[in-house]
Amino acid sequence: MYSRMMLGTLALATLLGVSGCSLWGGSSKPKPAELGPNVPVLGVRQAWVARTGAVDRLALDVHVNGTTVTLASAQGEVAAIDARTGGDVWRAQLNTPLSAGVGSDGRWAAVVSANAQLIVLDGGREIWRKPLPAQAYTAPLVAGNRVFVLTADRTVVAFDAATGYRLWGQQRTGEPLILRQGGVLMAVGDTLVAGLSGRLVGFNPDNGVVRWEAPLASPRGTNDVERLVEIVGRTSRVGDNLCARAFQATVGCIDAARGAVLWTQPASGNEGVDGDENMVFGTESNGAVVAWQRADGKRAWTSQRLQFRKLTAPLLLGRSVVIGDDTGLVHLLSREDAAPLNRLTTDGSGIAAAPVAAGETLVVVTRKGAVYGFRPE
Repeated sequence: MYSRMMLGTLALATLLGVSGCSLWGGSSKPKPAELGPNVPVLGVRQAWVARTGAVDRLALDVHVNGTTVTLASAQGEVAAIDARTGGDVWRAQLNTPLSAGVGSDGRWAAVVSANAQLIVLDGGREIWRKPLPAQAYTAPLVAGNRVFVLTADRTVVAFDAATGYRLWGQQRTGEPLILRQGGVLMAVGDTLVAGLSGRLVGFNPDNGVVRWEAPLASPRGTNDVERLVEIVGRTSRVGDNLCARAFQATVGCIDAARGAVLWTQPASGNEGVDGDENMVFGTESNGAVVAWQRADGKRAWTSQRLQFRKLTAPLLLGRSVVIGDDTGLVHLLSREDAAPLNRLTTDGSGIAAAPVAAGETLVVVTRKGAVYGFRPE
């Protein structure tokens, strides 16, 4: 099952790279299900296309602030793009390969370099770099004039955004393997929430003190690979109700005000979830798309229409569940029953990150660094 996962060592953690691995067993994945002709039920047009450098193995998180999307390339190009026009708000070349990004609050933007440095920009201009205790694959969080980082040795670190002064750091022990992909690091009210070894953990952002822990999955098995459990991005938040996925184990929701687990359901996926006050949507490792009722976790429907395609985390957008795949297609499925509404094409290199919405524009990024803006007709 994990025959092509890449193993390496960093600090106290062993990194598990999942890019290109077979999640269905054997040396190659089965042939994807035939899609049939595209019959657009929902009119969507390509509004613009922009470009950055190739994404490659960068753990990319496309960040949205209003109508601005901020993203990066594997070789250190960081760009803020106006989703209304596809034009640059600003663009910077850091001249160093990156492992994670981008976090932004609309002013400061933060990325992590491949040599474990946190790099922060102000309005597109680099203002400081600071070394981290270990590599990071989760995009930094920029909030409250601070930059928070989750590193591969499960350390959460806080820096002053303006000066780079380290405010605090907290390290948690866990299983020796982690995923080489983005995890969870987010603000929920006045609590910093991080995904650590199958748990969502709430911290006081001022001093790093733990307020609560909510387990979505527990390590199991007899070896390190079988015992691997991590929370993966993206998440779905409605008020204090926060839903997330534990890699290849469960999907569940918690009350982030109390740190109480509301429900978990078995789920075999490696990408995050999205949803609204009624439903939670996710993609499984075999290409199935699943909808759960947010109230109790019961399955509302399962679709095999995209079976055996490597899918991104979904984006719930109006009546559509939007999902990218590894061939560069973007699928718009009905939120009610997964019926196809439209299918969009890009450059064929694969969608590099979960789709995002900025204003009226659907934005997707490909592995080759093409940035597409789509709008309803």
